[in-house]
Amino acid sequence: MAEALKGGEKRWEDRSWTSSDGLKLHFRDYPGSSDKPPVLCLPGLTRNARDFEALAQRLAGEWRVVCPDMRGRGDSDYARDPMTYTPAHYVADVEALLAAEGITRFVAIGTSLGGLMTMMLAAVNPERIAAAVINDVGPEIEPAGLARIREYVGQGRSYETWVHAARALQETNRDIYPAWELPDWLRMAKRCMVIGTGGRIVFDYDMNIAEPFEAEQGPAPEPAVMWGMYEAVARRPLLVLRGAHSDILSAEVAARMKVRGASTELVTVPGVGHAPTLDEDEAVAAIARLLARAA
Repeated sequence: MAEALKGGEKRWEDRSWTSSDGLKLHFRDYPGSSDKPPVLCLPGLTRNARDFEALAQRLAGEWRVVCPDMRGRGDSDYARDPMTYTPAHYVADVEALLAAEGITRFVAIGTSLGGLMTMMLAAVNPERIAAAVINDVGPEIEPAGLARIREYVGQGRSYETWVHAARALQETNRDIYPAWELPDWLRMAKRCMVIGTGGRIVFDYDMNIAEPFEAEQGPAPEPAVMWGMYEAVARRPLLVLRGAHSDILSAEVAARMKVRGASTELVTVPGVGHAPTLDEDEAVAAIARLLARAA
């Protein structure tokens, strides 16, 4: 991708690891200081490593930034069994990545599904997490937002041009990013879509990730279990981000997360829904504060 180049040099290394069931999984590895824990960026349900490109470019050099494509997304293999598209399997894949890279301590930044994965990783061993960002998700998920996600996930739409793709995203997501203009939607389209084999623009994930939803295996364990997992990560320096108009993380649940986390900062990002891109001024400043606590 042309936007990955600066001064003629690629800004990350494309690398891979292998899952326990033999999938070749891809991650972007942005170089940084070995004196600090690497930053592990975990994307949302239908997203991939490209979502974190701007964040990684801001941090790279000072911090190593590791951005995986989860199974069925981006440049990672699609799962042979669609019923392995579950948070438990994604977390197992991340554990395999950490083991392969010898990473024993890290900063986790998780958006939506990635935030749930961060809580699940903390439940296993919170001490290895130097700090964490949970972006617009919590131990309890709003039913309206979950229903909205179920409506679009796995819908194999395609588009003739990037502008058509951007306009389609704008049509369905304008309430989430009401201030965005066409260049913003084009940028999003190129993060979450690719040119398919027929030359049309398609979403960059396996449509079969919808199958666990149809089987009602859900996006995460029950809320009571998730609150216990949240309290594990909340013992570490923690930033909870919430889009002011989020239909996934309610203001009430976010406030409870703040109360139940002694080291938790809660920041509401104005003017956006689910989920903040992490490029908003408020998010950039809050992440910088968190990283200062993790260094």
